[in-house]
Amino acid sequence: MVNCYFISQLIIKGEKMARVERNIEITAPQERIFEILDDTTASTKWNLAANEITEISEGKFSVKSTIGDFTTIRTETVKPEKLSLKIEGGIFNSMGYILSPIGDMIDVKLWGEFDDEKNEKIIVRAGEILLKCLKNYCEFLEEGGNPDDFDKKQITVAP
Repeated sequence: MVNCYFISQLIIKGEKMARVERNIEITAPQERIFEILDDTTASTKWNLAANEITEISEGKFSVKSTIGDFTTIRTETVKPEKLSLKIEGGIFNSMGYILSPIGDMIDVKLWGEFDDEKNEKIIVRAGEILLKCLKNYCEFLEEGGNPDDFDKKQITVAP
């Protein structure tokens, strides 16, 4: 289950921005989840929205996705707790992940900030799908699955 939060009209650095947050609990070690998120180019294996990712330079990537093409720039890495990215040329400005242990599970919070509130629905939906894909992939690996055998499209198939 993905927990949902929307905070509108967030003030950041004197500018009005919208922010969405989504959480999901994953049964996998925090370090493994972090390693998966930290390996940007490999996210095309598990992220349904990511079609192609090319490294431009250290920490900077060109992304072709189902919600458009954009560039990500890593702005923060705190192992194994959080990652933050600046987004250029996309429908959102920044995004990040915060990993927090909760008992035997890890709560993964995905947040995104954007200017135009008309993009809220697509950003929310993309975030929910991203988190479900991450959960499926992490738990698949945790059960001994081979990364090359993972079908990221399985999220769209009803059981």
